[in-house]
Amino acid sequence: MMRIFLLLIAFPFASIAQPIEQWDDEKIEVKTSTENHTILSASKIKSEGWDDLAQPNFWKRIMRLSPDSCLINVASTRQVFAQMSNADWNRQTEDEKDTFRDSVRDFFGLDGEARIFVTTGKNDFYKFEIVYPSLSEGVSAFELHGVDPWYAQSILLIESPGQMKKSRAGAYGPFQLMPGVARAQGLVVNRYEDERSDFQRSAYGAAQLIKTICIPEARQILHQQGLSYSEDDLWFRLFVLHVYHAGSFNVKAVVNKINPKEGGQSLIRSMWVSTAANFGNNSQNYSQLALAAHLLLDELVHDEWEYDYILNCH
Repeated sequence: MMRIFLLLIAFPFASIAQPIEQWDDEKIEVKTSTENHTILSASKIKSEGWDDLAQPNFWKRIMRLSPDSCLINVASTRQVFAQMSNADWNRQTEDEKDTFRDSVRDFFGLDGEARIFVTTGKNDFYKFEIVYPSLSEGVSAFELHGVDPWYAQSILLIESPGQMKKSRAGAYGPFQLMPGVARAQGLVVNRYEDERSDFQRSAYGAAQLIKTICIPEARQILHQQGLSYSEDDLWFRLFVLHVYHAGSFNVKAVVNKINPKEGGQSLIRSMWVSTAANFGNNSQNYSQLALAAHLLLDELVHDEWEYDYILNCH
């Protein structure tokens, strides 16, 4: 395996040759002898300590784990108690499963109502090697449309990475747009043509959705709570992702229930353990998955994949 050299290079002529984009300080350029890819780094995630939290680390394990295995964990904290094969788990009767969950609660002194989840490995779904080449294209497309490219990378990593599969709900394409949402953003979706399968058109639809609906709705929810924020804050980005996934009505409902006094990491972590309206377990998980995917991508690029060198783009 080639040794990876991390070179920190500044370009003093950049301000003369072209304006520096507001997201350039988060970009890294990964070079090989045959191709270059510009992606977003996980530097903010690490510098703000999100990588130390149990939830993203739990999902990193799930993303690496094969689907024939599962992790026994506490829903609220994602503390893992055991790993076993799905065959062994499913071999038990429902009464035996309930008894096992009770034994976990008793052994670790958990509340009798604490939910114990059995989460199956998903390395058959999270195929980062396949989706990786499209990340740079997504970053460029979102920048072209004036939208933070961090959203493009996040959605591509967690929605349907590298796979053109239609979800049970009908979402399709690299950015998993629903038919009505895609049409509302100007895409053609009918029995003869589905522009969601075209990467650039799908990226355009997702970018417009985030710019014209998700970010404005996120601002409004936070303004109503009197919370201050910056749109390049990582926690604000995660908040917008929740709006993208769950819809503003459900995000507003859970924020009203939390009634936060401040934003930041504390608000996002409160959303991970709170429910309201249709903001349930899948909604709680969404930003956790985004963090895990960014961190896992960072590890793969820096530690496991073969690259000539990586440049900081600022």
